[in-house]
Amino acid sequence: MKERISRKVKSLSPSGIRAFFEYASGVPGILSLGVGEPDFVTPKPFLDSAISSLTNGKTQYTSNFGLLELREEIVRHTEKIGGPKYNPKTEVCVTVRVSEGVDIAMRALLDEGDEVILADPGYVSYEPMIKMAGGVPVFVATDESNGFRLSAESIQAAVTPKTKVLLLAYPANPTGMSIPGDTLKEIAEIVKANDILVVSDEIYDRLTFEGEHTVFSSIEGMKERTIYLNGFSKAYAMTGWRVGYVCAHEDLIEAMMKVHQYSIMCAPTMAQYAALEALRSGWGEMEKMVASYKERRDLIKDLLSDVGFPMPMPDGAFYAFPSIASTGLSSDEFCQRLLKEQKVVAVPGSAFGKQGEGHIRLCYAASVETLKEAFERMKVFLEGIKG
Repeated sequence: MKERISRKVKSLSPSGIRAFFEYASGVPGILSLGVGEPDFVTPKPFLDSAISSLTNGKTQYTSNFGLLELREEIVRHTEKIGGPKYNPKTEVCVTVRVSEGVDIAMRALLDEGDEVILADPGYVSYEPMIKMAGGVPVFVATDESNGFRLSAESIQAAVTPKTKVLLLAYPANPTGMSIPGDTLKEIAEIVKANDILVVSDEIYDRLTFEGEHTVFSSIEGMKERTIYLNGFSKAYAMTGWRVGYVCAHEDLIEAMMKVHQYSIMCAPTMAQYAALEALRSGWGEMEKMVASYKERRDLIKDLLSDVGFPMPMPDGAFYAFPSIASTGLSSDEFCQRLLKEQKVVAVPGSAFGKQGEGHIRLCYAASVETLKEAFERMKVFLEGIKG
């Protein structure tokens, strides 16, 4: 009998985040610090825009590139936050979330055996998408000693003649760490010297609490080499709407469009109208949510200190990535027991790569009450371990 499942797919592990999410789904009394999702409801003006599009009969396909109005607003927004000027007609594509942007970028750029440099730990989707596109992930280890930050030196050491792409993500999931502007400029020199393309996932750019966020494609010579990814899920509380976007030189967009139009066609029309309103009127709402996340970051730092878990202060996003090595448990065992014994969901650091072992990821985009109660339960759990 012929093998039914492709070797590429069989070699992939299921998402470590979703495994805990599904396990906890429907269990009463669960407190979740697992899934990276804002606890805010999508602001009403965005909802009203989507509803209006439906009641006015705007239910057809849009252009494969997305609504032109939305692309024009994306260009204005990108310039506002320090990015370069893009052509809304040829250099912007609206995608179904940022993850689709990563996927179509990898499939458009990579041939079998091409190498992609990326950080370990890193977001769970990156490695599978590289492998499914025929690429080879080349991991650069980060840890507490370097603040979980990529350096120009570590990237240079990973470059080989097969290097095709550098994948950046900052502020990063799961660590919350960013990359300073000076370091990004050093990385840009390596990119130019080695003729590398960059896929830069900056979905958490507005959730930067320390320092200023630098758009990678704004660095001299990088617009032509960079596929810039961003979206609406995190900063605008629009996770369920599944809208992201890609900005890049037109030859790169044209290549990605070949994948996008055959697999997706276009992002949902009503969701695009909600995203359009988010960019037009949502800056104030976004800033209020970001200020709340910063307060919760400071709170969770104190809560982690109370239970004896060291953690470098995250620069942004809404994740904490503390070490649980002192417990003597693996990250997977720690999270499974915490869920079973105290009904608190955390994600094992091992889900994000080898360097994540000995850590857990906690999403602090939960209410203050949930955070405090979750840590009270964690204290009980840790007392049980010590006992």
